[in-house]
Amino acid sequence: MAIKTKYQVNKNWMGDPCLPKEFVWTGLQCRCDGVGCRIISLDLSGNNFDGTIPEALCKKGSLNFRYNTYNDDPCKEKSPNKRNISVLTIAIVTPVVAVLLVCLVLILCFCKKKREQQVTQSLVHQCIPHSVHPAGIPNSGSHIDIRGHILMSDDHEITYEELVKITDNFSECIGQGGFGPVYRGQLQGSIQVAVKMCSRKPIHGQGIREFLAEVDSLKTVHHKNLVLLIGYCTNKNHLALIYEYMPNGSLFDHIRGKKANVQTMSWLLRTKIMHEAAQGCVLPIIHSDVKSHNILLGENMHAKISDFGLSKSYINEAQTHISATAAGTIGYIDPEYYFSSRLTMKSDVFSFGVVLLETVTGEPPIVPGVGHVVQRVRQKVSDGDISAIVDPRLEGAYDMGSVWKVVDIALLCTREVSDDRPTMTEVVEQLKHALALEEAHRIDGRSDNGQGSIKPDLSADWAPLAR
Repeated sequence: MAIKTKYQVNKNWMGDPCLPKEFVWTGLQCRCDGVGCRIISLDLSGNNFDGTIPEALCKKGSLNFRYNTYNDDPCKEKSPNKRNISVLTIAIVTPVVAVLLVCLVLILCFCKKKREQQVTQSLVHQCIPHSVHPAGIPNSGSHIDIRGHILMSDDHEITYEELVKITDNFSECIGQGGFGPVYRGQLQGSIQVAVKMCSRKPIHGQGIREFLAEVDSLKTVHHKNLVLLIGYCTNKNHLALIYEYMPNGSLFDHIRGKKANVQTMSWLLRTKIMHEAAQGCVLPIIHSDVKSHNILLGENMHAKISDFGLSKSYINEAQTHISATAAGTIGYIDPEYYFSSRLTMKSDVFSFGVVLLETVTGEPPIVPGVGHVVQRVRQKVSDGDISAIVDPRLEGAYDMGSVWKVVDIALLCTREVSDDRPTMTEVVEQLKHALALEEAHRIDGRSDNGQGSIKPDLSADWAPLAR
């Protein structure tokens, strides 16, 4: 304004910004010599400029620019699309990340809901005493995680630390079997289990073979008359099998063991247990150690077969036996096994026949100085003295026809030649008949307990032994 006033100029000043020297433009520093004046410094602060300085000014070699050092060089070339690209990248990445997070949350929710359903189903089908699976139909395979969940897995394997936790450091031993000691355990929710620990140390050879045989046979086979395998452990040099807990002990306990003197098991209950146990032996599995100790009793005295120490499922219909170096318990072992070292389904039939005679007589398979129960019973049957066979603690409270039926079945099962023995399916049918006779006896109130020579009418296929 000062230069316009001095020189009387009405229009905007368009002259040299360095001249006259007393009117140099604000922000400029000029240098004048004999040739002329040139700008050496340009201060643009306070003008609220943005963007880059024009290229023509940047190329002025003698021009010194002052700019905020926190910003980029104002003369540096910048891509006109850089900001647009950054905005576009953010616009694309943000919704993608959001979608992925939503998907992750949905997957976690689905898995949680699925696991809760599996817990409920497994508790119903595997842990409640009366829950059963159809015979011969494998389920999906599950095991109970000791942290309070049931995991669906074909392996069923848990850790040794979990075993220590559920057994309270193995504080309560409830039995001793051929495999080893059995401990009582408890899962979350007061679910009782029985933990069988292998007593062989170090774990190798026969012990590991027995263990793997039992796991292979039971982890995919479920039946109402088989004790359910819940899980197993093979780590830290420990072998263990985790079963459902059977609160009423074994048939042995009630016939000849610790509970036999507390209360005498009735003939009706004995017949019912024998019938249920026979159903557990019908499956195409060689048990190899059928005995009264391995018939366990659950709620309402429901019988189930346990301790498949050397059992093996058939691979196909053509396979009829397995070979083993040692199997069974003395007194229950099939005589043919001593010559062939082969176990067959008929080997289990023989062992089950011994259990039947043990249940009828209340006596052990072998009595020192007297002989095997099969020989003892055969001799008394040939004499027609059935009353001398039956457990005297029953005091005649049984149907004679039912007793004869069971004795006949037992003696057929224990024939020396395996081909002469019935199948377990046939045994089940005949025990069903024996049970029906005793139930009818209870209903009718009959007291036919003194006629030892009375014999039931058996079919031609099931003719009694010569007496």
